[in-house]
Amino acid sequence: MQNLWNSSHAEKLVEDYAAKGVGRDLALRVYTTRLLGGEPRLVLHGGGNTSLKTRAKDILGQEWEVLCVKGSGWDMGVIEPAGLPAVKMDALLAARKLDALSDEDMVAMQRANLIDAYAPNPSIETLLHAFLPHKFVDHTHSTAILALVDQEDSEPLCREVFGKRLGFVPYIKPGFDLAKAAADIYDADPSMEGFILDKHGIFTFAQGAKEAYDLMIEFVTMAEDCVARKGKKPFVSVALPTALAKPAEIGPYLRGAIAIPEGEERFGRMVSDFRTSPKILDYVNAKTAEELATRGVSTPDLSIRIKTGPMVLPAPEAGKLEEYGETIRAKVTEFSARYRDYFETNDARDDVKRTMLDPMPRLTLVRGLGLFGHGRSLKEAKVAADCGEMLVEAVTGAETVGAFHPLALSDLFELEYWSLEQAKLAANKPKALSGQVMLITGGAGAIGTATARLFAAQGAHVVVVDLDAGKAEAVAREVGNAAVGVGADVTDPASVRAAFDRAVEVYGGVDIAISNAGAAWQGRIGELDDATLRRSFELNFFAHQSVAKNAVRIFQMQKTGGVLLFNTSKQAVNPGANFGAYGLPKAATLFLSRQYALDYGPDGIRSNAVNADRIRSGLLTDEMIASRAKARGVSEKDYMGGNLLGLEVRAEDVAQAFLHQALAERTTADVTTVDGGNIAAALR
Repeated sequence: MQNLWNSSHAEKLVEDYAAKGVGRDLALRVYTTRLLGGEPRLVLHGGGNTSLKTRAKDILGQEWEVLCVKGSGWDMGVIEPAGLPAVKMDALLAARKLDALSDEDMVAMQRANLIDAYAPNPSIETLLHAFLPHKFVDHTHSTAILALVDQEDSEPLCREVFGKRLGFVPYIKPGFDLAKAAADIYDADPSMEGFILDKHGIFTFAQGAKEAYDLMIEFVTMAEDCVARKGKKPFVSVALPTALAKPAEIGPYLRGAIAIPEGEERFGRMVSDFRTSPKILDYVNAKTAEELATRGVSTPDLSIRIKTGPMVLPAPEAGKLEEYGETIRAKVTEFSARYRDYFETNDARDDVKRTMLDPMPRLTLVRGLGLFGHGRSLKEAKVAADCGEMLVEAVTGAETVGAFHPLALSDLFELEYWSLEQAKLAANKPKALSGQVMLITGGAGAIGTATARLFAAQGAHVVVVDLDAGKAEAVAREVGNAAVGVGADVTDPASVRAAFDRAVEVYGGVDIAISNAGAAWQGRIGELDDATLRRSFELNFFAHQSVAKNAVRIFQMQKTGGVLLFNTSKQAVNPGANFGAYGLPKAATLFLSRQYALDYGPDGIRSNAVNADRIRSGLLTDEMIASRAKARGVSEKDYMGGNLLGLEVRAEDVAQAFLHQALAERTTADVTTVDGGNIAAALR
């Protein structure tokens, strides 16, 4: 493990924070915490913690001895001083005299003694940090350390590697009991420089930030060297098919199979993130991969992210996707049944009231391909995939040293269903479109941008498709929520297919397709040249068919329904003079939407259309508005408000209509008019 301490970088951070009123010790605490948090083999996504014992003033100016310890929810890799809330030491030290302290009371006590009442909750391991006398304390879940502690005979192995320099603490759930036990072990031999926590991780401590960090890197390197010395080949590979399907080909089948049932034809959808590497492939192709997956996870911290471990799928043979889709569903059923049994068995051990989490996997290993992380957002999916990579690292190390023997599932259950975690999950309510993927064409236009922005705000991951790739990417950056921009010519079926393939590559599938791209050509229909009319039909009809076909292809792989939304026009039902080239294909598209509703309703696929009129956009430019207003002898304002309500209709109003249709679970074959009121365009 490389030691990344850089004196000039450290002093620069001290100088920068000094200008903000932050002292040297706290600045160095931030610096080394970031060094630890930036290395995934040490710390992942909110795991691990660090602390500093110092002095701080409260709001009244009274000075206290405090422990600045990592706060809940902060990522060590990007931590700021605010992420190390200060807790009064007197209260923390007094807690050691207690015989028992519940998790809830411990958290309440720590919060009651915060210097800043608005600070985040201190780490669950705050008391362990407090009970040690050292100024700087570091804690990580090093994968190399886990390779040693996830053994049946972990204590003698750790003694062999570290001697008496590190104390050994048998597994105890994080909290008050662990803090007392670890402190007692330290008191018995104050010469130790850190702890090994069995099945959990490592602590190091010193009077200086650099010294504590140096010890962490030194001991982790010793563990890495031990794994390397053992030199045992950890895995024997299974035989694989000659030709394998691609990850993007199986992604929608997998994504559909793990969707969380939430009632009649309702699903809590997830997105997926795929990873592969030689090390991952060695692991997923191992003959023992399925059996290893049932043993548990390398450190209890991972249970919050990937449950009891991964689901393992066989290698997908090219050309047999439908059969493989059924295999996936069978494996998901098997995984879910095993998870329910795990919950029911462990829940029955006491009278605590718990709510079972959904039984779907958050990590899937696919032989021959790699691993997929799953989550209700791409961020969650990436976190799960990151955890998967570190699980591979730790288990590979453990199998190299001996045999992977993690914490028992019965003990893991206490962490996964910890009352504090249950409270956090209960407070985390998903948005209306969380986990769903929406693709919109014409995405860089006024209506496309407004719709992408609104759907992203409702939790959807958005694929912005536009002829201008640069503009599509710019809109994606603006709307956020990990949106992606894709350049595509919707009149080219291959280009449309590539856009949907990109959505599958990034998110695993698509749930909502909004066919929005269009353009208008003018001219009296009897004088219009055939080339112009055909060009209009290519964009305003056949492109919609191409988008819908690709969406339905993915919907049918996922088997969780889906939504098709079409931007038609008032021209479809109320043609305007000289606009036949536009109105004719739009009328066909209106009936196309109904045909999809008719043909695919039995598959749970809904198809609706929005009829909009007079929306400022690429179709109706400021110049065109001025020209039409002048031709009609009215002001531009009156022209744009020339409807029953007398109001200009905006792109955002069209976006709201699309959102309503996406959420209306019992509505299909609908046409929603967004024009402020035009009786001639009202459907009869």
